[in-house]
Amino acid sequence: MEDRSNKPKPALIPPHGGYRNLRSYQTAEIVYDATVTFCNRFIDKRSRTHDQMVQAARSGVQNIAEGSMASATSKKTELKLTGVARASLEELLLDYQAFLRQKGLRLWGKDSPEAIAIRKKYQSDRSDRSDMSDPYSLKKASPEAAANTLICLINQASYLLGRQLQRLEQQFLTEGGFTERLYKARTQARKIK
Repeated sequence: MEDRSNKPKPALIPPHGGYRNLRSYQTAEIVYDATVTFCNRFIDKRSRTHDQMVQAARSGVQNIAEGSMASATSKKTELKLTGVARASLEELLLDYQAFLRQKGLRLWGKDSPEAIAIRKKYQSDRSDRSDMSDPYSLKKASPEAAANTLICLINQASYLLGRQLQRLEQQFLTEGGFTERLYKARTQARKIK
């Protein structure tokens, strides 16, 4: 049987990667860079906490990228790694909250003027920022302002990753995974012979 339909066949390996365009990745990358700055300023470099905070921030970024690249052949892996990225950022969030608590510093409320200002800055066009290596001025901020700024950014990244997970789940339910596409493609190829 010859396939005479003019319908374009879906690619067996769909487009994948593109993680640098994801707002979740961009935000996690800001969190990672800012965490390195924060830890170098306020956490003893020889302490286990310094290393763990930097590694948790790095894990957030790396797992988004790895999941995006794995999406070509495994939606399950993409879902899992996106969840790991979110969990890593949650671990980091707890470290920042503990830092504030242990130092007797104030945790900004979600609706505090400071937190609102950080969210507004986050939502503004990033091209407006004068220093892209330190867009939130953490190199000069007080420990309280720096930790709270990062808490705001981690919450933004976590929110975006939550939405991303919902979208990935829906895609998996409607489109299936790579194994299903392989089976369908092989079945169709057999019919054509």
